[in-house]
Amino acid sequence: MTDSVNMRELVLALLLEITRDGEYSHIAIQNVLGKYQYLEKRERAFITRVTEGTLERMIELDYVIDQYSRVKVQKMKPVIRCILRSAVYELKYMDAVPQSATCNEAVKLAKKKGFGSLAGFVNGVLRNIGRNLSDISYPDEEKEPIKSLSVRYSTPEWMIEQWISEYGREKTEEILRAFLEKTGISIRTNLVKNSPKELRKSLEAEGIAVRENREIPYAFYIEGVDYLQALKSFQDGLFYVQDASSMKAVIEAAPKEGDYVIDVCAAPGGKSVHIAELMHGTGHVQARDLTEYKIGLIEQNQKRCGISNLSTLQWDARIRDASAVEKADIVIADLPCSGLGVMRKKKDIRFKMTPEKQRQLAALQREILHTVSEYVKPGGKLVYSTCTISRKENEDNALWFVENHPQFALERMEQILPADGACDGFFIAGLRKNK
Repeated sequence: MTDSVNMRELVLALLLEITRDGEYSHIAIQNVLGKYQYLEKRERAFITRVTEGTLERMIELDYVIDQYSRVKVQKMKPVIRCILRSAVYELKYMDAVPQSATCNEAVKLAKKKGFGSLAGFVNGVLRNIGRNLSDISYPDEEKEPIKSLSVRYSTPEWMIEQWISEYGREKTEEILRAFLEKTGISIRTNLVKNSPKELRKSLEAEGIAVRENREIPYAFYIEGVDYLQALKSFQDGLFYVQDASSMKAVIEAAPKEGDYVIDVCAAPGGKSVHIAELMHGTGHVQARDLTEYKIGLIEQNQKRCGISNLSTLQWDARIRDASAVEKADIVIADLPCSGLGVMRKKKDIRFKMTPEKQRQLAALQREILHTVSEYVKPGGKLVYSTCTISRKENEDNALWFVENHPQFALERMEQILPADGACDGFFIAGLRKNK
């Protein structure tokens, strides 16, 4: 590995930034990969895998460490805690890395960060775990079924209890298993700039493996990508990274040429750009969001994709916009949610979300739905979607909405589970306003 950059030190910095300082994992990792573009592909892959793997398996890693450490994980100093977690991830899930190298590098890193007095402790815990990897005990499935699932799939017990109550134990385990599966990057063709056939040819010319999406003819899964933003096809706006389930929300909206569309929580702009493309330059999409930063993200993607029939507006979706009442053929309400459907990609959601935050988000969704429903024309459509699999944020809210807004009829409602295929967990409800 490159002499001037210590990969494990970067991993430590990332883990501290995410678990101690509260940064979102996908943003932190993207920033580091952007800063260190010059590193070899295998080095960048090491940083990504160890960081994401440690976050993804953190409950299990803590459970293992607690069995072999006299100081419990939650009582440790953050630096030591993160060093041990990432090192145990290497020991358990990265056979290609020699145990001695993992232990030695962890000790060096502890010393480098000013914890020389704890170097012996770090060394002892890791070597003890390394010797006993095949004998680690886990919670008994019969005696502690919830805890067993929680540790094996590194998911908080409250989430598992919620999903079992909503989906049953068997389906819940399928969901948990799906979150640990590796999938390709989901993309869709920018139909303004090229055809699916042309895009596939461009990607393969850049050394990217391309697999078709059997449900959506202009969508693909790609693999073998080192740094996405470095691809010429990405820079030229030939495709947009978007999960297949998110694409389905736009397909549910079924925009027609000439439609006027308001996307009320649009950043980073995937659905807005998608709709604008499907209208072939006609009509108009107004993409709204709360902050200047989020509006900047939308405009960046609009420019890259060459979209002309789209404008942006900084607006708080909770606040009624009198000028928009009954103006829209379609309102897209992809609202803030617990995000539990995207844990495969955003590994830190599992320990940042709480039942109380989830309740607050469900209430926020109702507030926004009530407000933005006024923007739909008679005969128009409101599409409500989330990237979660929580019933209180999804089916319960859709049913609440039609009960309290009799001028709307529920046309279709779909809960997409991550176990259903290579896509995120997602919810879509199509609501038609009476003429």
